[in-house]
Amino acid sequence: MNPQQPLRSSHQIRTDFLEFFRSKGHAVVPSSPLVPGNDPTLLFTNAGMVQFKDVFLGAEKRSYVRATSSQRCVRAGGKHNDLDQVGYTARHHTFFEMLGNFSFGDYFKHDAIKWAWELLTQVWALPPERLLVTIYHTDDEAFDIWHKIVGLPADRIIRIGDNKGAPFASDNFWQMADTGPCGPCTEIFYDHGAHIAGGPPGSPDEDGDRYIEIWNNVFMQFDRQPDGTLVPLPAPCVDTGMGLERLAAVLQHVHSNYEIDLFQHLIRAAATITDTSDLEHKSLRVIADHIRACSFLIVDGVLPSNEGRGYVLRRIIRRAVRHFWKLGALQPGGAFWRMVLPLCEAMGEAYPELVQKRELVERALKAEEAAFAQTLDAGMQRLDTYLQQSGGTLTGDQLFQLHDTYGCPPDLIADILREKGTTLPETTMADYERLMEQQRERARAAGKFGGGLSLPGELISQLAPTEFDGYDHVDVGGLVVQAIVREGRPVNALRAGEEAIVILDRTPFYAESGGQVGDTGQLAEQGVLFEVRDTQKLAGQFHGHVGTLKAGELKVGDHLVGAIDHARRAATVLNHSATHLLHAALRQVLGTHVTQKGSLVAPDRLRFDFSHFQPVTADELATIERMVNAEVRGNHAAEVQHMGMQEALDFGAMALFGEKYGERVRVLRMGDTSTELCGGTHVSRTGDIGLFKIVSEGGVSAGVRRIEAVTGQGALDYVADEERRLNEAARMLGGNVADVGEKLRALLDRQKKLEREVEGLKAKAASGATSDLAGAAVEVGGVRVLASRLEGFDAKALRDAVDRLKQQLGEAVIVLAGTSDGKAALVAGVTGGLVGKVKAGELLAHVASRINGKGGGRPDLAQGGGDDGPALQAALAEVPQWVAQRLN
Repeated sequence: MNPQQPLRSSHQIRTDFLEFFRSKGHAVVPSSPLVPGNDPTLLFTNAGMVQFKDVFLGAEKRSYVRATSSQRCVRAGGKHNDLDQVGYTARHHTFFEMLGNFSFGDYFKHDAIKWAWELLTQVWALPPERLLVTIYHTDDEAFDIWHKIVGLPADRIIRIGDNKGAPFASDNFWQMADTGPCGPCTEIFYDHGAHIAGGPPGSPDEDGDRYIEIWNNVFMQFDRQPDGTLVPLPAPCVDTGMGLERLAAVLQHVHSNYEIDLFQHLIRAAATITDTSDLEHKSLRVIADHIRACSFLIVDGVLPSNEGRGYVLRRIIRRAVRHFWKLGALQPGGAFWRMVLPLCEAMGEAYPELVQKRELVERALKAEEAAFAQTLDAGMQRLDTYLQQSGGTLTGDQLFQLHDTYGCPPDLIADILREKGTTLPETTMADYERLMEQQRERARAAGKFGGGLSLPGELISQLAPTEFDGYDHVDVGGLVVQAIVREGRPVNALRAGEEAIVILDRTPFYAESGGQVGDTGQLAEQGVLFEVRDTQKLAGQFHGHVGTLKAGELKVGDHLVGAIDHARRAATVLNHSATHLLHAALRQVLGTHVTQKGSLVAPDRLRFDFSHFQPVTADELATIERMVNAEVRGNHAAEVQHMGMQEALDFGAMALFGEKYGERVRVLRMGDTSTELCGGTHVSRTGDIGLFKIVSEGGVSAGVRRIEAVTGQGALDYVADEERRLNEAARMLGGNVADVGEKLRALLDRQKKLEREVEGLKAKAASGATSDLAGAAVEVGGVRVLASRLEGFDAKALRDAVDRLKQQLGEAVIVLAGTSDGKAALVAGVTGGLVGKVKAGELLAHVASRINGKGGGRPDLAQGGGDDGPALQAALAEVPQWVAQRLN
């Protein structure tokens, strides 16, 4: 590479790549969100090919056969991507950009390799002698292309075989996950020079930093099944991936990714915020990396929570905040969120959605940082205590306590221990995982990211996508059975009593998606009856009718009549359309930061989760409900149009969180307020909804609220039930509905008056009892000591009594126990001159321990509780002796 050549910025490199492949006939496709659309097998988008997965499988067709993209990716955890390594090595990241070019059954190895070499050595002028490649050990075709066509010397083409003899367990046989598209690959490496330690790939020193992989060209030929078998894809495809950050390091003549322009901008910003002069400080790297992952996850709809994607985000945020704390920059208003503006400056041009949602990102980070700040100091103090007690090690129980109580996950603790020169033992982690397993059971049972139902790869490549006839029909005849899947495998026939998934050529049954539940009903014809209890969308293209054959024998090729449950669909439709109107009303009343975070559209109710950082007030809820019902009464037509994705966005349609959209989309518009992309079933006119009624509003996690509501007959039933209960309350109050408020107010005023009278009587009784108690105090070493049991006194009365007794007794130690219904409330007090020798908290803890209780507090005042009984009398009798020991 010519040292005089102007250095390319990260933005220019990204542009160079996309424009190069545009010139080779590739469609430039925008980055997809970090949350894969309708793909439960992946936590995050971790490669450029994720958005094209169904295309590789043959289940989805695009208008182009060549594509290129710069895909934002997140890899947090897993081999070579451990979170606690990020910031401490040259190339570990949570977030990165993957440049890629893709062929869907068009060009293959020859063009992919030739173009890669052209871009690297001609456009970017990398010295050919600095490049070497690896291939899968049996891929002679790739070897010949590199050697005979490109002209790369044979000693710079390295064959990489299987690791440890396991089939396809090789760096040069790529697969995205345990199942799915895969194939051999060729990787291109850059040699940083002999001054850096490390050997070429395949050598004993390959883990060094001298030879760095910059581009991987995967030749997609197979679909790996759950049992490990490989099924050929319909047509050979190409999937390539090149890390933008790694390439920028090469083209900008630096070794570490953190030295490139993009990261340096963020590191300098973090240094300014933290007032740090050492720009090489590892904490600055951590912060610079983490702001990218956190911001783009929030932009793509993820918010901090205690499970799934939200939990990963929470871990990354808290690790970043811990490094701010390490730099002494924990500010009252938070610090991490201040990195969003520098990130917008660095990446906003390439990703305008980051700029558009800047306020949302800042609010989410600020809220999470504030919540974590409350527990971080306490967690660090507890960690120090554990380490002092154990001589520098942690047990699994302690690690679990730090995580469960103080919100400090193991990777954060590992970070801190590494700085102290130690690590988490394997036994500690094993014990911790054992304790965490109990907390994961419910999430695991829910099947989160488990993949759910799936189709065998051979069916995906053979079948045509299911044609959905359910928008206009609820009963359809002449449906042809295309496939039957039983226990994960295709079968030719099904007998009565057997459960299976039936795939038809077309269907009126709506498959669950977009929050709308799948249809139920029947498939029948001439003695055959298949009961459909659910309909699921499989591989993004096929409607899987899940159920049981109740009668007859069902075979592939049979013709059936499909009849959905009409009433269930009709009720679901009302709730789905109301969800769209609710979304629009929320954005009008609360602000445009509101976006859908999830939904459930069922026959009996609708549930809508949305981004918002505070409870929705009663007045706001009333306004939202009124606005939705105004749209209902407006009786607007539900207008459906089909258009290109960009055309739909320009039309004003909103795309929803977690959904996957193709090139052509279905746009639903109801009136002037609601326009969204939606493939669900809806009313003909908004007036069909009848009535919309909000049932509840509450928090789901930090920054996410949930509204539940009912419509139609369900709403009428809800209102009728509310009316019945109101009438019952009126009857109990001795009036009518119109009088309920006034009579209830009078009742509450009377109750408050009686409560004040009771408090007055208690205070008077306590005052009298206190006068009598003062005479019962005994003298111990010149100090008045009083320990007594008072029947019927609550904690407040006890505190008042202790305050009065302190004034009467002078230098004194007091313990009072108020008893009621077999329980005892305890309050201990020590006058100011004695707290150096006698502490109220220690005294109360001693008494409480004798009566199966607990307690504590300040040196001068403490409270707690336990059981009433003989043990209480004995514990109180011991108090003078306990005080004497402390005084001596």
